[in-house]
Amino acid sequence: MFIKTPQTKKCRESRIIQTHRIFPADLNAHKALYGGKLMSFIDDTTSISASRHSRRPVMTASADELNFLHPLYENHSVCVEAYVTGTGHKSMEIFTKVIGEDLDTGERYLAATCFMTFVVVNVEEDYAGVPKVIPETHEEEAITEGYEERRLKRLLNFKQNKELASHLSLSIPWMDEKEH
Repeated sequence: MFIKTPQTKKCRESRIIQTHRIFPADLNAHKALYGGKLMSFIDDTTSISASRHSRRPVMTASADELNFLHPLYENHSVCVEAYVTGTGHKSMEIFTKVIGEDLDTGERYLAATCFMTFVVVNVEEDYAGVPKVIPETHEEEAITEGYEERRLKRLLNFKQNKELASHLSLSIPWMDEKEH
């Protein structure tokens, strides 16, 4: 049984913040945090934000845009902040801001930004939909304002990717075509 969710929620109600220290095992050959490790932090944080907003089981639908703006180095912290910035009937766009901090000097820097999309799964017949979002801060207003344009771009990209997928082979690459 699910809790009845309200029609609207403020962006801050879905805000999640996770902070991690960057250790030597987290680094790539350039002595910066592996991009895949950061993507894992982002997916984890945004999934909690989506669940908090919808109060339903959710699944990652896409990593729509991830921009690496500044490397994250060893012994710096990485702060991943995420919140819902737009909703459809079963989908949610979550914006993520990644802030690095040199723990020796206190210098903070914007390391990355990302938009992810999550969808509610296993909805029942009387499902009313994901609550709409209400921005309160200047940052939230600026980001939520572009939601509809990003949503339309995502839908077009999805259609193009489905078309591309129809041309992709599922054969085993190291086997001769005659073998299967």
